[in-house]
Amino acid sequence: MNRRDWSKTKEMLNWPVFLISGGLLLAFVLFSLFNVSWTSKYVDAGFDLAIRYFGPYWQVLLIATFLVGAYIAFSSSGNVVLGNLKKPEMSFYKYLAIIVTTGLGAGGVFWAASEPMYYFIDMPPAFNGIESGTQAAVAPALAQSFLSWGFTAWSVYGAISCIVIMYAHNHRGMPLKPRTLLYPIFGEKIKNSAWGTVADVVCIIGAAAGTIGPIGFLGLQVSYGVNVLFGWPNTFMTQVIIILALSSVVLLSTITGIEKGIQILSSLNVRAALVIAVILLVFGPGGFLVDSFISSTGFYLNEFVTMSTFRGDNAWLGSWTLFFFGWFIGFGPLVALLIARVSRGRTIREIFLVVAVLTPIITNIWFTVLGGSGIHYELNNAGSISGPLFENGLPAAIIAIAHQMPFGTIMPFVFLLLTTLFVVTTVDSMSYSLAMSVTGVGNPPKPVRVFWAVIMAVIAIILINIGGGGIGALQSFVVIAAVPVSILMLPLIWHAPRVARILAKEQGFIKK
Repeated sequence: MNRRDWSKTKEMLNWPVFLISGGLLLAFVLFSLFNVSWTSKYVDAGFDLAIRYFGPYWQVLLIATFLVGAYIAFSSSGNVVLGNLKKPEMSFYKYLAIIVTTGLGAGGVFWAASEPMYYFIDMPPAFNGIESGTQAAVAPALAQSFLSWGFTAWSVYGAISCIVIMYAHNHRGMPLKPRTLLYPIFGEKIKNSAWGTVADVVCIIGAAAGTIGPIGFLGLQVSYGVNVLFGWPNTFMTQVIIILALSSVVLLSTITGIEKGIQILSSLNVRAALVIAVILLVFGPGGFLVDSFISSTGFYLNEFVTMSTFRGDNAWLGSWTLFFFGWFIGFGPLVALLIARVSRGRTIREIFLVVAVLTPIITNIWFTVLGGSGIHYELNNAGSISGPLFENGLPAAIIAIAHQMPFGTIMPFVFLLLTTLFVVTTVDSMSYSLAMSVTGVGNPPKPVRVFWAVIMAVIAIILINIGGGGIGALQSFVVIAAVPVSILMLPLIWHAPRVARILAKEQGFIKK
């Protein structure tokens, strides 16, 4: 990069946001280096407080976000075209692929395989009357997973936040930053407001921490996988090599941007998942999976209110439902920025249907294909999946499931590759969103995107080397970061309909 480009990059950066967010991440690493058990202790305490005092609010917030988004989408305002473009910038398939893979991340493999099995073996407390590990437990187990990754959770990613971001950025000239969510309250003052700085920092911290965790998690899990499959030593050096390989692919994709890198990776992810799904449906337990998806979807819809508002066991909620809700909220504004960036030329109704309806349905189908296969094998041979899962964690479960699939000798390798692709795509997308957050532009400079990709990989390596829960503490920290982020998202519930109505009047869908 020449001197002129570097000078332009420095001018674009919001240095207070960049330094504060980077400094807080560095502080976390330094505290962990000093005493990781102390860090974990206080993070766990903050996690418990977040779940206890904000958990009920999050449950209501997600439901309200989905309902308000649906109301806007199916009103006259749903016809509004956002982004000052007459037609979308990319094909529908590429658009959908980016959103699916960015939102799923590593959860697209490890949690899809393991979460339904956890519920199947140990029924959620809302369904204590159903015997665990039986045929009757299949539908509730999958339905509980559908809730964690369902309509209300995905709605946080853009059901209403995209309306405000795209209105303020594309129609009113505001920067493409998390602070833009506050535009309906503060107007243009939010550009240089201290509140804007706070909003940017907490959203960046939540998303960065949530991305660093999966990078480290991938290093640990793939290291376990190659140890089982190839006999490679499951050591810190193996984990570093895995993360460096991941980072190399991310850097290549980061340099090419959304138009090539992110689109290519997302499309590759979706195609690979489709091939696996077809193999399982045709050569595997296809009938069981189809029946399970239909019955689980019915159970999910029938028990939606019960599951969404369950408050009977706070400890269980903190380990499961609220943990996932906290992650969706923590990632929410940064994913919404990316969705806003790729949604120009699409209507409010289309964005809502893709983000809050179609993508959750695709996610639930995938959870049924992968998690349902694991349940099928467990029903036929008790302990064949749950045993490895409880003994060695998430990677052991996916390998155990893969071994029993059709073409079981090669499927474990396929899933390790698929997991890596999911994480690479998420890191690439989040690097892009983080770069937008500190520059405010839709096409941030490559050096800024590369910086975030590199620094997140480096922090993940340091935390793995520390051991003793550094990565786990960082993942729990995302839930803590969700507290201020969820407060930031509350005003959207009444401001998004108003913004949509303003645009509907401007575009002639509502009489002035």
